[in-house]
Amino acid sequence: MAAENEPLTRRTVLKGMGLGAATLGASSVLAACGAGIKGSAGSSSGTIVIGLVTPLTGPLAGFASGDQFVVDQVRKTSAYTKGFKVGTTTYNVNILVKDSQSDPNRASQVARELILQNNVDMILTTSTPETTNPVATVCEAQHVPCVSTVVPWESWYLARQPDPANPKPFKYTTMFFFGLKEFGGTFVPMWNRIPNDRVVAGMFPNDADGNALRAGWPAITKAAGYRLVDGGAYTDGTTDYSSMIALFKSNNCDIFTNGPLPPDFNTMWKQAAQQGYKPKLATVAKVLLFPADTAALGDLVVNIATDSWWNPSVPYTSSLDGRTAKNLADTYQSSSGKQWVQSLGSTYSLFEVAQKAFTASGDPHNKDAVAAQLRTLSYSGICGPLNFGNGPVPGVAIINPVGVQWKKGKQFPYEMVVVDNSLNPSVPIGGPLEPTNA
Repeated sequence: MAAENEPLTRRTVLKGMGLGAATLGASSVLAACGAGIKGSAGSSSGTIVIGLVTPLTGPLAGFASGDQFVVDQVRKTSAYTKGFKVGTTTYNVNILVKDSQSDPNRASQVARELILQNNVDMILTTSTPETTNPVATVCEAQHVPCVSTVVPWESWYLARQPDPANPKPFKYTTMFFFGLKEFGGTFVPMWNRIPNDRVVAGMFPNDADGNALRAGWPAITKAAGYRLVDGGAYTDGTTDYSSMIALFKSNNCDIFTNGPLPPDFNTMWKQAAQQGYKPKLATVAKVLLFPADTAALGDLVVNIATDSWWNPSVPYTSSLDGRTAKNLADTYQSSSGKQWVQSLGSTYSLFEVAQKAFTASGDPHNKDAVAAQLRTLSYSGICGPLNFGNGPVPGVAIINPVGVQWKKGKQFPYEMVVVDNSLNPSVPIGGPLEPTNA
């Protein structure tokens, strides 16, 4: 773990991540390629082929619960139905969807299928390092443009470096989301509004996300006048968190933060309640991002805070057809009967980014030209302004999230309410910040 007085830099994060995380994507490149979907147009044709790799099944499926809906909506936009005009030529657009099954090896395999069998011109991928990193690593090796989202940029950029001590920009792979700085800018203002003893419990697993957060949070907490108590680099799938909980209780950790797999947090949080650990404010990452995640916890979820990168109240519109964020959320709810999910916006933006890059490329089948457009792209769409040429590292665009809490709902059992907009004042506050446990 990084020393508490060490500044938050790429090197600080790398020290905490270790080589295991750094080689996650690289090892996945070697996965064998299975049977693929046939019949798609080749890359030399008048059709642009876009692949989407997302965890439709497995423990991360909550992240992708709205992705099929988004693909259907995108296909109906005039930009995609009429085709992309590149120069004087209009190209049809074909979208292929692959399920990573929440498994890095499977993600790598389907990425290779899309490239080698379906001849895709670009791959879009979303939702945590377990899916995005192996896909991006395959694309970088195969020289195929790729855009990732819903993964902290440090977990995506630094964990994929061949030499983590000397990170270098990628040529073909880009991403948009946010990172440790934005987590701090979202969570710390909420901590400061709840009277507490300024000691933070950290639940960070030994994986790409957990190690990046473990490396970065000490500098953030120290700068804000807090002390971090690290619960230890546990293995994903751990079922007994008694020793971690005892550590947090003995240190009077009034604030709690984390970055685990959703099932692991559910187990830990239930055990914490049973064993009497009730922090005044819980600010969680990677978990409780979606309504389905609340079902396993019931009322234990009330007033847990997390980050929100997109919600129906953001004042942004689609670059494809001008629809509002609220319209996208309302359409999803009316057509599916389910509660909106914030990944609707980020998955939708993947297709906005693809359309912008292809139409500006001059030749959509020239992968170097398309990749060059991705690395410098700047536009505003349904997730707001994204600038890939002005991020923390080349090819990374930042979304500024807001702080939200889960509250008892009116239309649904639990609803996400914006309680802090320190990083994005354009998003309206929807309700008061309240202690997780009074």
